[in-house]
Formats: sequence, structure tokens, C-alpha cells
Amino acid sequence: MKTISLSLLAACSLAMAMMPALAEQPARFAPIPVTSIYRPLQPNGTADDALASGRLVHGQYAPALHASKRWRIAFLFPHLKDPYWSGVAYGVISEARRLGVVADILPASGYDDLQGQLHKMDEAIAAKYDAIVISPISLTANNPSIVRARAAGIPVLELANDSRSDELHLKITTSLRAMGMEATRWAIRDAQQRGLKSINIALLPGPMGAGWVKGEVDGTRIASQEAPIEVNILDIRYGDSERGLQAQLAKAILVKHGKRLDYLIGCTGCAPAALEPLKASGLGDHIRVVAYDLTGEIAHLIRNKEIYAAADTKGVSQARVAVNAAVNLLEGRNKEQPHTILVKLGMLDQQNWSSYPFDTSIAPEGYKVQLSYDPAKE
Repeated sequence: MKTISLSLLAACSLAMAMMPALAEQPARFAPIPVTSIYRPLQPNGTADDALASGRLVHGQYAPALHASKRWRIAFLFPHLKDPYWSGVAYGVISEARRLGVVADILPASGYDDLQGQLHKMDEAIAAKYDAIVISPISLTANNPSIVRARAAGIPVLELANDSRSDELHLKITTSLRAMGMEATRWAIRDAQQRGLKSINIALLPGPMGAGWVKGEVDGTRIASQEAPIEVNILDIRYGDSERGLQAQLAKAILVKHGKRLDYLIGCTGCAPAALEPLKASGLGDHIRVVAYDLTGEIAHLIRNKEIYAAADTKGVSQARVAVNAAVNLLEGRNKEQPHTILVKLGMLDQQNWSSYPFDTSIAPEGYKVQLSYDPAKE
């Protein structure tokens, strides 16, 4: 597994120190605003395809009752290299503790480690977990492994990252296309407030082939086409969200486009990585950075006006819903199971920073990532 750089750890520690105090304590699960999507809908589609074709029910996801037995649930993450997945891990473990079930987080080493994630799926199937929750690296390449799990009698749910598999029992995510739209719309509104009649933007969306990356880019294209001002996408650079690689990609964009660029929009690992190349180029006061999603580090950078805004897929809330949905499924509590549950997006900038509900997105201050919880060992 790749290691987290010391600079990243320092940045994350600083970010958490600057956040509103969220002392680690027993999880408080307030009902979470969601849209549930029911069949019939487009086959082999994304969550956004389901949103466009299924029956929608808007409401709130309420906390599940304590489990009747010690269910064992495996969670397959793409990696733990950025604080987004630390927040998701917190949501998983805190809800497993509240509900009294076993949770084991099995991370791959990055979005370039599909084989590693497929191996983790094989391990989870062989270990006969009661359920598997996967955050797939690929929209389609994980699908055969999902079929194998179901053939073994193990229900598979999806968390955060999208998939085109029709073998999933349930998807828990957000509208990834809306994530791209909201981040881009913020940049457009900001440009209008500054009196700009047209803007040039570049994207650092993350690794090509990941469902959330496609959603980001599709959403940006839609928002750009619908904008009341001219929006030109000058460049899109794909790559793993590893910090060093993203800094190189940001530098390449700046070398090619320089002062022509007005906004740079990037993923949770990508947006912060662009800041040092921006400063080194002398363009830090000219190009504004917006993030496609929110972490504690990005919240700190927004407070300091280094990043201007971030859409928020509310990773902690998604994880809470996923654990509760898995328990409800195993307990047989649902009369009608939706195909997809979308957690409502948020948007953070300086204007709402002081009142923002960070506990829906970010782990508490001082939280150390825990990969396993077993109520029998407490």
C-alpha cells in the first residue's frame, strides 16, 4: 500500500486544528435528507441515469434500530490516501459501533490498484461476510466480482463511487453529475459578481474511469453550456488523486495556459495539490480554485481564501446511510427496497463557513482512522 506523505499528514492535522471543535463522541445520527429512487429504471445505468429514469421519493433517512445479531460487513475502499476517505471511515465505524455490528474496512492502494480491490473482494467473499459494501474503483471493471459475491449469497451495496452493475442490492451515493454542476455554478456566479463576461476554466477531476470523475466532468460541461456567461473549458487532466501527481498535472496546466485561466476546479486530492504550483507560478491571485468535494483540509483552505468554495457530497452521511441500509437489509426490515439512495449535496464557501454542519462530512478533531470494529471485543 502506498503511504501518506508527511506533508499531507501535516496539512490534514492543521486543517483539523482549524475546524470547529467536533470532539470525538458517540455518533449523533440526525435524519439525513435523501432522494430514494425506485425501479423500473434504465438498465446498467449510473446513479444519475437512475435519477433521470426512476420513481423519486424525497425524504429523510432515519437511523436504524440496533441489530439483532453481530452481522459482519466488509467495506472495500479505493484507498485511504486523502481525508475524504478518512471521513467515510469515521462514518462507517461510528455507525457499526452504534448498531452493534462488525465492520472491516479493506482499502486498496489507489485508483491505479483495480487488481488490489478485486483481490480484496475475493478475500471478503472467501471470508463469508454477511454483506459487502464496495466503493468501486471502476464504473464497470468491478462488475464481475459483484456477480461472484451475489452467487455466493452475499448482498453487495455500493457506497459513494458509482457503478453500472445491475447486481447491486442498493446504491448509496450522491448525484455525481450535480457535484460537478454545483462546483461549476459557484464559479460562474462568482465570475458574474466580479463583472466577468466570460471565463476560462481547467479541470483536475481525478482518475479517468472512476464513476465520480465522469460525474464531475459531465456536470461541469452541463453547467458550462447552460451558463449565462461564456465558459470555456481549456484543459482536463486526469490522474490518480495522489498529491504529487496532481501537483505535476496542475503545473502542466499552468505552463500551457498561464494567465488565460480564471478558475481551476479539482477533486479533494487535486484542488489542494494545485495551490503550490499556483503560488510558484505567481498566478495565485489571478486563478481561483474550487473543489468538487469537501474535506477538513479543504474547509481550512476555504477559510483562508486559498480555495474559494467546495461542493460537498457529505461522505460521513453517505457512510452512515450505507451501514444502516446494510443492517436493515440483513434484518429484512424493508418492504420495498430502492435501487439508489442519493444523499443531498451541500456547498461551502466563506459566506456560510461559520454555520456549516461539518459533522455530516468530516471526521471529528483528532480522529485516528480505525479499520475494524467488533462489538464482541469491547
